[in-house]
Amino acid sequence: MGQLGFDFGVQPRRLMKVTPARLATFDDCPRRYRLTYLDRPTPQRTGPWAHSTLGAVIHNALRALFELPAGSRTPARAAALVGEQWSDSGFADAAQAAGYRTLAKAWVADYVEHHDVTGEPLGLERWVSAPASGSDGPSTMIVEGRADRIDERDGELVIVDYKTGKRAPDEDEARGSQALALYAVAAARTLRKPCHRVELHHLPSGTVAAAEHTAESLRRQVARAEESANDVRAATDTLAAGGDPDALFPARTGRRCAWCDFRPSCPEGQRAAPAARSWELLAPLSRETHVE
Repeated sequence: MGQLGFDFGVQPRRLMKVTPARLATFDDCPRRYRLTYLDRPTPQRTGPWAHSTLGAVIHNALRALFELPAGSRTPARAAALVGEQWSDSGFADAAQAAGYRTLAKAWVADYVEHHDVTGEPLGLERWVSAPASGSDGPSTMIVEGRADRIDERDGELVIVDYKTGKRAPDEDEARGSQALALYAVAAARTLRKPCHRVELHHLPSGTVAAAEHTAESLRRQVARAEESANDVRAATDTLAAGGDPDALFPARTGRRCAWCDFRPSCPEGQRAAPAARSWELLAPLSRETHVE
């Protein structure tokens, strides 16, 4: 008599590892996903983008700030850290870069001035991971990623994500962010504490857009991620079996083709929109910004 509940003739399916960045890339443009993660050697890319440089500098400065003792986290020190982390990559020229360096220093100084930065985060650029499923069945994937900051408040985890774009986010954006939801799921598993609150901290405006997830809202986000992950797996497996890469990973063209990193390697993208200059996605400098 065989053992009940076991089927030794079925090979368990390997769980696919997914990150919010990978899923978002595939959803935005399957062609860009293939060029980023699958094609080797990596196809030709554009040069650096100033808005990406600006975001990276501010993220690095805030990480360095929270690595200091709480008493040293002053507005002046935060501004100085921007200078230490600064890069001119992607800016039009030295004068433009200097203007945005001054602006970035003001952003982080204001952030420290108006927010409580004395607490000790549980994670800074912390990698978190968890098996997950969009249903009540067994896990179908492993969701993972690197959260900007993970706080602990009143016994629960809070996911904090820094934003430096032109537009200030709102509660709906925080609630609808798949990345924040997946970080919450993975952080709860990794750090063994409940996690429902997610926050977008917008440095240019000082806005904090927050949302409180429920178990059901997190499940919906995981289910949506699972659908994308299944599409990625099917396309990737078919490609490995000799499928047509252009058919499996079609270009999804639009305005964003103007600033796609892989524009030099994508004829469809080149036809879809004129090339953006590397600094065009920056918010305009205010007239009050004075170069130091």
